[in-house]
Amino acid sequence: MSDPIRLSKRLIELVGCSRREAELFIEGGWVSVDGEIVDEPQFKVSTQKVELDPEAKAIPPEPITLLLNQPAELNSESALPTITAATLSEEHRYGKRPLKGHFLRLSCAAELQQGASGLQVFSQDWRIIRKLTDDIAKLEQEYVVEVSGDMVEHGLNRLNHGVKWKGRELPAVKASWQNETRLRFALKNPPPGLLAQLCASVGLTVVSMRRIRVGGVSIGKVASGQWRYLSSKEKF
Repeated sequence: MSDPIRLSKRLIELVGCSRREAELFIEGGWVSVDGEIVDEPQFKVSTQKVELDPEAKAIPPEPITLLLNQPAELNSESALPTITAATLSEEHRYGKRPLKGHFLRLSCAAELQQGASGLQVFSQDWRIIRKLTDDIAKLEQEYVVEVSGDMVEHGLNRLNHGVKWKGRELPAVKASWQNETRLRFALKNPPPGLLAQLCASVGLTVVSMRRIRVGGVSIGKVASGQWRYLSSKEKF
């Protein structure tokens, strides 16, 4: 029985690559140990079968962006530990393989309002983070708001053209009924409390609110508490 050695060292022995190339192959998810992808160069192996994917490329992994359907009881800090390979959306378990490196160095961008559920964005990509930091005031966000009460006459028209609430002018928004108890709001960078104020101005009380879109990116068919990868075709 041979003594365990680092996976990167075993790969160097097998394919004759450099140490840096070995680390890049492993961190990129191109190396399997007994058929299972391992993306940690320091992983110890002994007699296991180590294989390098024929399509392997020794390049740094692309930074990723994750879209979480965050439950209302969590915030970005408490939600981050729940993002694992096991909570990847069932409908999105194809294409990109979850790697341990995908769950490191994630930053939250376009923070959800307190008490809201829905689309929360976590990213390793400085370009995405800068976009959602610098341009957040320009990006339309869409919320589905569960309400109770009876809307005042012409309330929907008032929401779409601007209303007053306690002597304060509230901005005009795009508002429509999704069903008998849910309103859809589309608006730019809503400050905390604005959705509740808009609803109150037309006689309604907010029961819950869920963000479903930021800019051109929607959460899609992702169950609460699960996440998916942002695809290369999606743009905020």
